[in-house]
Amino acid sequence: MSFFNKAKDALTDAVDKHGDKIADGIDKAAEVIDDRTGGKHADRLATGAAKAKDALDRLDGKDDDMPGGGRHRSGGDAR
Repeated sequence: MSFFNKAKDALTDAVDKHGDKIADGIDKAAEVIDDRTGGKHADRLATGAAKAKDALDRLDGKDDDMPGGGRHRSGGDAR
């Protein structure tokens, strides 16, 4: 098994076990950046956070690990 396969398996396992905490961290990071930029990029930050959560959620081929990912948001698809 290659290094990248091992890394992907480890990341997938972490997302499976701690997806809610990871999603909270992504949201908090976007919020801090939004505050520091005075809200100039709020839409882009929201889209980026949703895409990051969606990408992490799809690591195992299932859409079940990350709350608030891109496909979970109301009001349409953030992609």
